[in-house]
Amino acid sequence: MSNRRSELRRTLTGVGFLLPNILGFLAFTLVPLAMSFFIAFTDWDILRHNIFRNEPLSFVGLENFVWLFTHPEFWHYMGNTFFLMLGLPFAIAGSLGAALLLTRVSRHPAALRGALVLATLVLIASGLVLLLGGMAEMGVWFIFGLLAAGMLVGGVLTGGTIYRTLFYLPHFTAGVATFVLWKKLYNPQTGPINFALAPVLEQFAAAVQVAAPVFAVGVPLVAGGLMLLLAGWQVRRLVRQWDDAAAGPVAVALGAALLALPAVFLLHWLDVPVPLATGGGLAAAAGLVIFTLRRPRPWGPACARDAGVSAEIAIGLGLVPMLLLLAAGVALGSGLPAATAGGIEPPNWLGDYAWAKPAIMIMALWAAIGSNNMILYLAGLSNIPPELYEAADMDGASPMQRFWHITWPQLAPVTFFIFVMGVIYGLQGGFEMARIMTLGGPAGSTTTLSYFIYIEGFETGRLGYASAAAWVLFALVFVLSLLNFRFGNRNAND
Repeated sequence: MSNRRSELRRTLTGVGFLLPNILGFLAFTLVPLAMSFFIAFTDWDILRHNIFRNEPLSFVGLENFVWLFTHPEFWHYMGNTFFLMLGLPFAIAGSLGAALLLTRVSRHPAALRGALVLATLVLIASGLVLLLGGMAEMGVWFIFGLLAAGMLVGGVLTGGTIYRTLFYLPHFTAGVATFVLWKKLYNPQTGPINFALAPVLEQFAAAVQVAAPVFAVGVPLVAGGLMLLLAGWQVRRLVRQWDDAAAGPVAVALGAALLALPAVFLLHWLDVPVPLATGGGLAAAAGLVIFTLRRPRPWGPACARDAGVSAEIAIGLGLVPMLLLLAAGVALGSGLPAATAGGIEPPNWLGDYAWAKPAIMIMALWAAIGSNNMILYLAGLSNIPPELYEAADMDGASPMQRFWHITWPQLAPVTFFIFVMGVIYGLQGGFEMARIMTLGGPAGSTTTLSYFIYIEGFETGRLGYASAAAWVLFALVFVLSLLNFRFGNRNAND
C-alpha cells in the first residue's frame, strides 16, 4: 500500500510540474487549432460576426475551399511561395560548402591564415556596404566595430571559431532590423547595391552594342549547349544508377522528371502559350522517364522502389536552378542588343514586379547559408567513418572523387531532411519579409501563402477563408512530412 501511495505521489508531483505546460498547450495550441478547423467551414467574418452585431454564423461546408481553389489570386500567391523556394538548393549548397570549409579549417591548422584573411575581407566589405548605404551613424559604427573586433580576436585565438561566427552573423540581429537594413540596401536611388551596379551595367551595355551579333547568337548557343550538357549528364548518371541497381524506379523517375521543369519555363519565356508550354514540359518529362526506365538492364538485380530517392531528389533539385539560369540565357540572349540600346538602368529591386521576388530570394539566401543547416552538415560530416577516406587516399582518389563517392552519398539523407524542412519553412514563411519590405507588392508579387492568410484573416476580416487557406497549407506541410518519414531516413549509402 505504501509503495502504491508513493508512486501516486510521484505521479501527481510530475503532473503538477507539467500542468502549466499542458494548460498552455491546450489554451494556445490545441483549442485554437480546433477552432480554426471549425471556422474553415463557416462564413465567419469579423466585420459581421462580432459582439456589436447580432448576425448568425452560417455553416457553409466546403464553400471556402472551393473559393480558394477557383480563385486566381490564391494560385498566384502559391506560385509566389514556390518561386521563393527556388533558392533553397543554393542555400543548401552554401551551407554544405560552409560546413566543408569549417571542417577543413578545423582539421588543418595551416588553413587558419586563409580563414583570417577571408574574415578580414568580409568585415571590410561589410563596413563599406554600411558606409555607402548611409549607415554611418555613431551607434551603428560602434556596434559594428565591437562585433568586428570580437570576431577577429576570437578567430585568432580559436581558429575555426571565426567561421562559425561569420556564418551565424545573420542570426545575431533581429529579423525586423535585418529586413529594414536590406530595404535600405535595395533603395534604387541611394542604396549601395545600385551604386555599385550602375558603372558595371554601363560598361556591359557598351560591350553588347560593340559586339551585338556575338551576344545575340553566342549567348543562346553557349547557354543552350551548357543546358544540354548538364541535362545529358543527369540522364547518363540516372541510367547508370538504374543499371547498377543503385536507385529504384521512383528515384530515377523523379530525377528525370525534374529536368523538364526548366523546359516549361523556357517555352513560356519564348512566348509559347501556357497550355503548349506545360504540355511540352510534361511530354519531355514523360519521354525522359520512359527512356531511363524502359532500357534493358544489362546487369544488377532489381531494387526497391524507394532506393536512392533521397539522393536523387537532392541532386535533381540542385540542378533545377542551374538549368533555369541557362534557360533564361537561351530565352533572353537574343534580345540583349535591343535591350541594351539605350543603356541599362539598375533595377528597382522592391518596386518592380519582375525584381521583387528575386530581391527577397537573395536576402533569404544570405541568411540561410549561416543557419542551422550548417550544424546538421557538420554533424553529418563528423559521423562519416574516417576509414572510408583512408581507403580512398590509398587508392589515390582526388578530393573531388572523395567528395562525390564518399562525402555526398553519406550526406544524402541529411540533405534530404534539410530540403524537406526547408520546404516546410518556406511554405510557412515569407510573412515578415513581405510585411516589412514590400507589403506584399508590387501587385501582389511578393505575397506568400502565409501573408495571404494574414490579409484574409486580419485585414479583410474573412476568418473562414483564412482558416481554409491555413488548412490547405497544413495539408501541404503534412504531405511533405510524410515524404520525409518515408524516404528521408533510408539508404544512408545510396
